[in-house]
Amino acid sequence: MTTTIREYRGPVEPLEPALSVRQVLALERVLAGEPEVVAGAAQLDRPVRWVHVAEAADVGVMLSGGEMVLTTGVLLAGDENAQAEYIRSLHRAEAAAVVLGLGRAFPAPPDTMRRAAERCGLPMVVLHRPFPFAELTEEVQSRLVRRKFAAVSLSEAVRTALTGLITTGAPLQHLLDEIAHHTGCPVVVTNLAHRVLATAGERSAVDDVLRDWERIARQAGGSEGDGWIRAELGGRGERWGQIMLCGYRGDTAGGRLLADRAAEALVLHRMLGGATAHSWEEQSTQGLLTDLVSGVVAARQLLPRARAAGLPVNRRTFVPLVVRDGDCAQLERMLRLLGMAGLVAELADGATAVLLSLARDQDADALTAHFAARLRTESGESGTVVAAAAPRVAWDDVPAGLREAQHVADAVADSSPVLDLPAVVRLKDVHLRGLIRLLRDDPHVQAFAERELDGLLSAAGEDLLAVLRTYLATGRNKSRTAQLHHVSRPALYRRLEAIQGRLGVDLDDFEQAASVHIALLAHDAQQA
Repeated sequence: MTTTIREYRGPVEPLEPALSVRQVLALERVLAGEPEVVAGAAQLDRPVRWVHVAEAADVGVMLSGGEMVLTTGVLLAGDENAQAEYIRSLHRAEAAAVVLGLGRAFPAPPDTMRRAAERCGLPMVVLHRPFPFAELTEEVQSRLVRRKFAAVSLSEAVRTALTGLITTGAPLQHLLDEIAHHTGCPVVVTNLAHRVLATAGERSAVDDVLRDWERIARQAGGSEGDGWIRAELGGRGERWGQIMLCGYRGDTAGGRLLADRAAEALVLHRMLGGATAHSWEEQSTQGLLTDLVSGVVAARQLLPRARAAGLPVNRRTFVPLVVRDGDCAQLERMLRLLGMAGLVAELADGATAVLLSLARDQDADALTAHFAARLRTESGESGTVVAAAAPRVAWDDVPAGLREAQHVADAVADSSPVLDLPAVVRLKDVHLRGLIRLLRDDPHVQAFAERELDGLLSAAGEDLLAVLRTYLATGRNKSRTAQLHHVSRPALYRRLEAIQGRLGVDLDDFEQAASVHIALLAHDAQQA
């Protein structure tokens, strides 16, 4: 989940829900007919798709579902079997309701039809006063037409807005923000395993959704309801994710239309941008770990995102790692190979963060060492640096742990080819180098480094500075220094004499050598 989110503009008012049977009965023209619900009172919230006036006994074969049927029952009077079958045929056709106008055919509600409607759960309404059906059909159908037109207009507005963003190269988050603006509810994009890849909407509402995501994900394959509307993401016979509108307050059909438009845009965005579902996962994880490291967002507020991203967080031990020159795909593959839960994301300067989530009864140090050893073996790089912070049992302590691991990795970044480092480098292993790294921006330290190394900081002194760096890092081991620089011992001695002459120091004197070493560490930290 990328942290670059446009200012949330507030929701667009969603489409009004479709007219329900209850709402039709509350219309002023209907109330004039003194309507009485005699059966199916529990089903009055059924949507009315159309109003149909029909006296035919076999009207059910002419319906397609969702109709409110208006009739006087003139062809049913005196035939109880026909009356019962009439109700059953409406039920089979999934009619919304039947409205019977009382009069010459039925001066009172027919008991046979009432009982049949109650058994079928079909709302049956009788009108006690004469009522011109034409007025009702005109009003309801004009409302339905206006609503359909509004739905089409909104759909086209959404399509135009999203297409405009895509053609200007807008990132995924901007598309999702636009979708959330038009739907007025949180929007969630997931992969096929229901792992959250991206979200949009008002932050508090999104957090509420993510906080309950485990339950929502378990029910994701069920039927839509209560404003939870899904649309599949995929193409060419391949399905790779879904977009979900969470708690859409408008009509379900309108919400489904918006979800479909959003899905079309996301698929197009992926195709034109060369993105993949996996790259969306990487962006999501990178945003989460970057927010954790930066501390801009409180760790507790990021917990729902971590849980929705598939990281186990309940009663776990967290091990923050930073791998230098690590490959995200390789590290993710290593986690799967070892059966370890964790998140992987690339940070700045060639570093990759890994947040392991281990069961409380597991040996965190042993598993971390095993992970680092296998990584070195699989990569074939003996110099791979795995920097680790102390394990954390509280989620709130994870950001500090990630920053500690990043600090350790930075402290050894320029020295790993020289220093003999363990497979897992910790804070205690970086000693003075770590302290200087923390103080590198202090102007007094900067001035000290410039003053101590002044004789070697010109372009002509670069080679000598490299020799000095190796010599001090190896503990003033002349044989090792000559070997690493591929020079003879006499040649090395001449270079060391030149270094001492330029700096005006005696490197055999411990205090002077230590002073130069500290200055060199500060200089390298500042350059990094």
